[in-house]
Amino acid sequence: MTLVLKGVSKTVGGEVHIHPTDLTLEKGTMNVLLGPTLSGKTSLMRLMAGLDVPATGSVHWNGEDVTGMRVQDRKVAMVYQQFINYPSMTVYDNIASPMKLVGKSKSEIDSAVRETAELMQLSPMLDRKPLELSGGQQQRCALARALVKNAGLVLLDEPLANLDYKLREELREEIPKIFERSGSIFVYATTEPEEALLLGGNTATLWEGRVTQFGPTPSVYRRPVDTATARVFSDPPMNFLEITKQGGKLRFGKDAAVALPDALSSLDDGTYTAGFRPNHLELSARGPDAIAFDTILNVTEITGSETFVHLDHHGARWVGLVHGVQTLQPGQSLDVFLDPSRIYIFAPDGTLVSAAQYAEAA
Repeated sequence: MTLVLKGVSKTVGGEVHIHPTDLTLEKGTMNVLLGPTLSGKTSLMRLMAGLDVPATGSVHWNGEDVTGMRVQDRKVAMVYQQFINYPSMTVYDNIASPMKLVGKSKSEIDSAVRETAELMQLSPMLDRKPLELSGGQQQRCALARALVKNAGLVLLDEPLANLDYKLREELREEIPKIFERSGSIFVYATTEPEEALLLGGNTATLWEGRVTQFGPTPSVYRRPVDTATARVFSDPPMNFLEITKQGGKLRFGKDAAVALPDALSSLDDGTYTAGFRPNHLELSARGPDAIAFDTILNVTEITGSETFVHLDHHGARWVGLVHGVQTLQPGQSLDVFLDPSRIYIFAPDGTLVSAAQYAEAA
C-alpha cells in the first residue's frame, strides 16, 4: 500500500498553489504536513484525495495511476478542522454511515462500529446524538467515521485546531496509537512544529506551495536542508544573522568572533547566514564560549513559566524564549548570549552548510 505523487502541481487562475511535487508515502506511516497558513497543506491533501485534479503530474496508488479517478472510487477518508457529524443521527449511526453506503451487512457494520468506537473511547456514547457530546468526543466521532471505512489513506486537516488545550493533548497521544493499529497511511496537516514532533513519523515541510524537505521528523528538525525549512520547523521561527568566515574565525558582525569548529575547516572565506532557535538565546552566559549580543528589547510576553522577548539587533528582529517570568522594560538595552554549539550555518542561497553541533550529536 503506497501513495506516490509524481510531479503533481496545482494552478488556480494562473496562480501556482502547489509547485511540482514528488512524494512517496508508505503503508502504516504517519506523515505530517507542516507549514504556516497558505503554505499549501490543504491543497496538497486535496490532490492526494482526488478532490482536485493536478495541473501536471500524476497520482499513483499501489502502482495504479488514479489521477482523475473519482474520490468515491478511492479508499480515502478525510477529517477536517471543523468536525462534521450528522446531528440527527446517533453516534452509532454516524460511525456506521460510510459502511451503509457501500452495502455492508448488518453484522459487519455492527462489529466494525463497536470495534472502532472502543478504539476511540466512544462505546458508552453510541446511543447519544453528537450535540450531546463534548467537543473532543465529537471530533473522535468524526475520526471514527473516517477509520471505520478501512480506508488505505486517512487525511487529517488540522483536526485538533478547534479543540481546547487539554483535549488536543489527549488526542495527540491517541492518534499515533490509532494509526499503528489501523495500518493505513495517515497524513496530518498542522501549523505547529511541536505537534509534528509529538506525532513523530515523517514530516514534509511546506513553504509557499513547495515541499522543502521530507523525511523522518527528528531528522528534518535537527538537519533542515535550508533556511525555509528551518523557519517552518521552529516556533517562533528561527532567528538569522549574517556572519563572515575569515581565516580561522567566524565573525558575528561587530559583536564577536569565535574559532572555526573543526567540522567547518574546509569552509571557504565569505559571507554566510547563522541560524539559531529562540529557546537557545539566554539572558546570562552559560559557559566561557558564549557569544554576547547587544540588543534593544521591544516587548515581552509571559506564557506561564517562560517569557518571550522580542528584540532588535541592529535592525534585525529576533525572538528569544527564556525560562522564568522576567521583569524587563520595553526599550531597555539587553545583552543576550548564545552557545556557539547551537548555531546552524547556511550558504548565501539558503542551503544548509553545517548543522548545529548539538543536533549532530543527538
